[in-house]
Amino acid sequence: MVTIGLLFALKGGHFRAFYRWLKRDYEALFAGLPDRTRLQRLLVTHQDWNARFLADPSFFLVIDSYPIELLFPIRQGRSSQQCGKKSKDKGRWSIGIKLCWVLNRFGQVIDWDWGTMNIPDKEFHALIQQFSGGSIVLADYGFRSKDGVPENCKLCAKGTWNDRMSVETSFSLVTVICDLKRVYHRLQAFIQARLASVVVLFNVLLTLCASASSRRSSFPDEHR
Repeated sequence: MVTIGLLFALKGGHFRAFYRWLKRDYEALFAGLPDRTRLQRLLVTHQDWNARFLADPSFFLVIDSYPIELLFPIRQGRSSQQCGKKSKDKGRWSIGIKLCWVLNRFGQVIDWDWGTMNIPDKEFHALIQQFSGGSIVLADYGFRSKDGVPENCKLCAKGTWNDRMSVETSFSLVTVICDLKRVYHRLQAFIQARLASVVVLFNVLLTLCASASSRRSSFPDEHR
């Protein structure tokens, strides 16, 4: 189930189209697949397995949020099951959610959360507080609050602490590779499962790239 979730996170798009592709080309690798709706429910049921792939924290951590569009504004309120909220993303109104994750010094995700797009970043202070006493979390001024920030939070002005650029790079990668800027799920459970798979995929790809790089560096110069 984790492997199928990773493939869906990598493929992106609608789950119907993903299921047709998976069943047509790779069903034999999984010794058969259940029906589409059952498979989607299984991904939700077993999403807790993805937590095993979260990385360990380091002394300096980086946090930031990433808006994801669910609907066009004209479709707002058409369904009682709608979980996205209206807000601006890059100057354009949209209905969606906001993903927030924390990276260690290697750029790996150590924890994450999400909420509706209209909430301020200060609502994710709980992600910062859990690392109090062991790590300093670098954040931008979007995480400031009139009530103060967690004691281990370092607000960084624009142009300072270039270590924070790792989170911008990570969001750029999930935009290009996972097509995460727009998600077609409507229910919270399926959105949660999709985001959990994206986090695992990101950490797995980073680990594979690091392993490949270390193997290449161990070869003699004439074999590189």
